[in-house]
Amino acid sequence: MELQGARVWVVGATGVLGGALARGLVDAGARVAVAGRDPDRLAALAADLGGVPAQGLDVVDVESGRAAAREAAQALGGLDAVVVASGVVAFGPAADADDAVVEEVFAVNTLGPMSLVRSALPLLADGGAVVLLSAVVADAPTLHMAEYSASKAALSSWASVLRRELRPRRLAVLDVKPPHVETGLVDRALAGSPPKLPAGLDRHAVVDAVLAGMRTGAKEVVLDPRAGALVLR
Repeated sequence: MELQGARVWVVGATGVLGGALARGLVDAGARVAVAGRDPDRLAALAADLGGVPAQGLDVVDVESGRAAAREAAQALGGLDAVVVASGVVAFGPAADADDAVVEEVFAVNTLGPMSLVRSALPLLADGGAVVLLSAVVADAPTLHMAEYSASKAALSSWASVLRRELRPRRLAVLDVKPPHVETGLVDRALAGSPPKLPAGLDRHAVVDAVLAGMRTGAKEVVLDPRAGALVLR
């Protein structure tokens, strides 16, 4: 898709990676609406991006998501793409996981994004794009990160089916599977302490890969372990 002039709704924009994606899209010439649950950070980001439309929402609140999608489409005169970059993490042995924590991990990482995309689909122009951030753990489950890995694997699996179902509308579905990225997410874990993680990938590399994937209609952004870089496929 052509990003210049594209109308893009970025959910999870108050997060580090979501905010970077919103900035990257604006720099690429897209018209952006941003959504997130932190009102102060949302207002600051919207102002920093030139006064773009902003919607407060909690991704686990279905009605909030539906209303925000409608507001974004109305503000931009329609939607060409939706980018969902929300997420939480928890650490610890799978056998010791707290049920309430597991439910929140799946609500934020899996069920919320699915609901948001369903809300946006009737508003998306044919030939547009859906961008979902799963993670490398969707394909490589990690010790002491079972719930996070499973939630991202579920989202990735859903995206693969959605992609096939949306072919008649020529809507691309881009599944972004970065490795650990320096966003501070591990410091805000719902539970536990992180295992030893590799050095975090620069978030700007993720942004560049996502923009390239949107332009080319790619299916996935994945890590090439031999090159140590993100690639499209």
